[in-house]
Amino acid sequence: MLERLADRLDRLNRLVGAGVRWFALAMVLLQFAIVVLRYVYGISFVSLSEGVLYLHAFLFMLGAGFTLLVDGHVRVDIFYAKATRRGRAGIDAAGALLLLLPSMVVLAWHSWPSVRNSWSVMEGAISVGGIPASFLLKSLIPAFCVLLIVQGLACLLRDIARLATPDTADKDETRA
Repeated sequence: MLERLADRLDRLNRLVGAGVRWFALAMVLLQFAIVVLRYVYGISFVSLSEGVLYLHAFLFMLGAGFTLLVDGHVRVDIFYAKATRRGRAGIDAAGALLLLLPSMVVLAWHSWPSVRNSWSVMEGAISVGGIPASFLLKSLIPAFCVLLIVQGLACLLRDIARLATPDTADKDETRA
């Protein structure tokens, strides 16, 4: 039952990850166009350069939940590498409960007034001639938090299921 609920939560980050990965290609193509325009034709647009910044922000902020889903975040394996399967689940559960989820809630809570104010005035461009949508960039912060909270809960549910299920492989690993 916990696994099925976790799979449902995973679906959100799988969908977001499938869409966001195209931002990487768009970012590379846009940067290539900027270089060609500047060095071949001598033309430069601030809005195009900001476009790379926006795509980069969208890629990383919205892709963080998917990265957690596929276990792609950097991990310091002091105890984790030698731990049993259930031990790793315990470490992951503690990390989610004590670090990931509280920090995302705090970040979302404290960023919300700035995001709300930015939307209320439809905050404009970062630079003169830039993209008049800074409010979209600020909106990435709570979106980032929500996607990581959803994925953190999915991972936590799987960890709880692992901790609740005795594993015969754990006994074999501790004897070796």
